[in-house]
Amino acid sequence: MTAIEQTEAARPRGTRLPRRARRNQLLGAAQEVFVAQGYHAAAMDDIAERAGVSKPVLYQHFPGKLDLYLALLDQHCEALIQSVRNALASTTDNKQRVRATMDAYFAYVEDDGGAFRLVFESDLTNEPAVRERVDKVTNDCAEAICDVIAEDTGLSRAESMLLASGLGGLAQVVARSWLHSDRSVPRDQAVQLLTSLAWRGIAGFPLHGTEQVH
Repeated sequence: MTAIEQTEAARPRGTRLPRRARRNQLLGAAQEVFVAQGYHAAAMDDIAERAGVSKPVLYQHFPGKLDLYLALLDQHCEALIQSVRNALASTTDNKQRVRATMDAYFAYVEDDGGAFRLVFESDLTNEPAVRERVDKVTNDCAEAICDVIAEDTGLSRAESMLLASGLGGLAQVVARSWLHSDRSVPRDQAVQLLTSLAWRGIAGFPLHGTEQVH
């Protein structure tokens, strides 16, 4: 059950929940408010009301609005990093790895909760703690892709990281553009188009010890 689903299940005011369940419920409510209103327009009153709790209950778990936002960022940044790692580990076929990685970004932005907006379209990127987390998710995803490129091609770490950053950036920007175009191209077709583009580039770097990528 997602945090937002827990919010829906536990919304009636006055219900006592275990601490972890209450925290997840509050995070789900905060996500709904932040995605809909942005950080600056959101108020702790709105979040407490959405969760069906009093403000003192909310403040028992999170001292302030920024603490709530950072907790959500930590949760959803880690979700994307893990998704990319899982995609890379899902096969040893490098073309399929590219496709799985592209699809991981599309799945992330398509999630109904809209968490990607907190990560990649935040109105709080001037806040150092937010910027640090956004930079970290971008870097950690690139590092995961870099590990595969460096191992398979024999390119230096620095060269592999440049290619990995390009692939990750491509996937993230195109996935968001696709979503904002109201999914004008079916997701599978969009992922295949992007995979074809990315594969034409990365396939030019032969597997280590061979003359071409298989």
